[in-house]
Amino acid sequence: MSIKSYGLPAVMACAGLSALTAHAADVPDTTADAGEPVKTVVVSANPLSDNPDDFATLVDSVSREQVLRTAGSNLADALSDVPGVSGTTFASGASRPVIRGFDANRVRTLEDGIGSFDVSDVGPDHGVPIDPMSAQRIEVVRGAATLRYGSQAIGGVVNAINDRVPSRLPDQPVSGEVSGGYGTNSDSKDGAGLIDAATGPFAWHADGFGRRTHDYDTPDGTQGNSFFRGDGYSGGGSYFFGDSNASHVGLGVIHYDAKYGIPSDTTYIDMRQTKELLRSSFALDYGPIKALTVDGGYGDYNHRERDPDGTVLSTFLDKEWDSRAELIMGALGPLSGAAVGVQFQHKAFSALGDGGDYLSPTVTRSAAVFFFGEIPVTDHFRFQTGARAEQVRIEGTPASDVPTTRRFTPISASVGALFDATDSVRLGLTAASAARAPGQTELFARGPHDGPGTFETGDSRLKVERANSLEGSLRFKRDNVTLEGSVWGARFDNYIYGALTGRTCDADGVCTDDPDGELRELNYGQLDATFYGVEGKSTVGLASNGSGKLEALFLGDYVRAKLSNGAGNVPRIPPYHIGTGLTWQSALWDGRVLVKYFSDHTDVAAAETPTGGFVSLDADFAVRPIPANPGFELVLVGRNLTDRAERNSVALNKDVVLLPGRDIHLLFRLNF
Repeated sequence: MSIKSYGLPAVMACAGLSALTAHAADVPDTTADAGEPVKTVVVSANPLSDNPDDFATLVDSVSREQVLRTAGSNLADALSDVPGVSGTTFASGASRPVIRGFDANRVRTLEDGIGSFDVSDVGPDHGVPIDPMSAQRIEVVRGAATLRYGSQAIGGVVNAINDRVPSRLPDQPVSGEVSGGYGTNSDSKDGAGLIDAATGPFAWHADGFGRRTHDYDTPDGTQGNSFFRGDGYSGGGSYFFGDSNASHVGLGVIHYDAKYGIPSDTTYIDMRQTKELLRSSFALDYGPIKALTVDGGYGDYNHRERDPDGTVLSTFLDKEWDSRAELIMGALGPLSGAAVGVQFQHKAFSALGDGGDYLSPTVTRSAAVFFFGEIPVTDHFRFQTGARAEQVRIEGTPASDVPTTRRFTPISASVGALFDATDSVRLGLTAASAARAPGQTELFARGPHDGPGTFETGDSRLKVERANSLEGSLRFKRDNVTLEGSVWGARFDNYIYGALTGRTCDADGVCTDDPDGELRELNYGQLDATFYGVEGKSTVGLASNGSGKLEALFLGDYVRAKLSNGAGNVPRIPPYHIGTGLTWQSALWDGRVLVKYFSDHTDVAAAETPTGGFVSLDADFAVRPIPANPGFELVLVGRNLTDRAERNSVALNKDVVLLPGRDIHLLFRLNF
């Protein structure tokens, strides 16, 4: 493991510095009673509360412990055990989260509430430059709660919380964490270090990570060109002022580098990004006005798609900024609390070389206002309402070679009801009408895209897409039993989708019915569509005493999506899956065994092939061998322990790419 390969993380790991204390809500208190629950905190769904139970729709939060134990190199890997969430798994460095069958332009990826500033929505071979090793937790928001983040979040939000620009003063002058690991399947090595410090009214943060994997093994042999190498670092600081340091202003810089192969091709991607972030909060307490938050960021992103000899085939560039201000209000009229905000975004995309044949330069601008409020009716019943109005302007050049500007005004609204039926049962019901403007690729794609092996044609005449949805949620907590679940449905008007036609094309756009041609033809269009599904998870306590706590775990999800007018199924929808397992938690050691069944996927779209089901067995074991220092932990993680051949029906390249086979990952973690 060289410093050149791992950059700053290797230096920090050798120095033995990191930080986790500032994120203590995510860390189990190993000195506490094993049966004592750890409070879960979320910030992405409800601007008025950090309690995930205070929202009509369900919100998932994946802790740092869970993130590290997935041992994955992307956000989708870290969310693999969240019901309703899957990944595109196109490459080790490019697996974008899929929520309820929605991906790309319908799932917004964020870092501390600000956009990830990348081109992962342009193609499945493009990665998201957020490594899970840098996250303290990852939150998943579905349904109407996504209105705060833009029309491109109509399907969901994935927010990586890392506090790289500190949002509160640390409890200690200096605190830290180091972690590192080794995996057997791809000879993977990873390391990370984090540090938080406080000097008077200033809080400081620095972190770094590095990861290197070779081509991974499958039951059928080595999957060629599946390697990944990535590293990154960040530094940030905040100044706190006012009563009890309730206000702060902070700045941070984040850098990310990655190289990863495209296993369905011979090319690899060389990615680079630098971001600057601003985060601030001002406690006002002026009448009903309680606080103002102002956040923003700018990202300079580029990646080069290279042949094995290093020759550059395409270069993709993205210069993007995102800014938002939100005013938090207390009681006002019938409202017990409210938030009103504005958001402005600007995205300048361009591609050079072969990439210029696929998508000409585009510029996307948007401005929005949004609102969220709560209306209590009784102590046990309340309404939650939200709304968002956007102005979106997209400039590009379609296949006609005529520069085109499209303007859209998506308007969205939601109303939810939250009812505490008993001390143990909480019910939620949410109705929403959410709109989305078409994305740049859907409008202006115009040629060959080598990574996914497609010849894509957008439609510059596309209209605003609208989803009218209804969702019911249930939370049950009594004694040693917990249950969370949702039943939902959505009717889309003018649903935008990219459909394979079954034909193939050459790089010049000459298409034939020959199935063995160079590039698969994919065209963007619109039809009405119907989605519905169910998802849930439950834990049942089996035993609890002074030694620890044993629980049974159950989870599952199902989604069905059909196009109107007899046009068949929506493309690339995940099959249902169910899982069950056992978990043990104690001060000395934790353990988990989880069996998941992924069903056959036969409800395929035109030109798609069915995908066989499989059973996956995973397990992990963590021990804290030094009672006097519970911050030191050794973890053994096993994935696909039965070494089954697995294919992901969501992946555009699933017919030629297998998922990794058996992997045993050993990692250590030290907090102090």
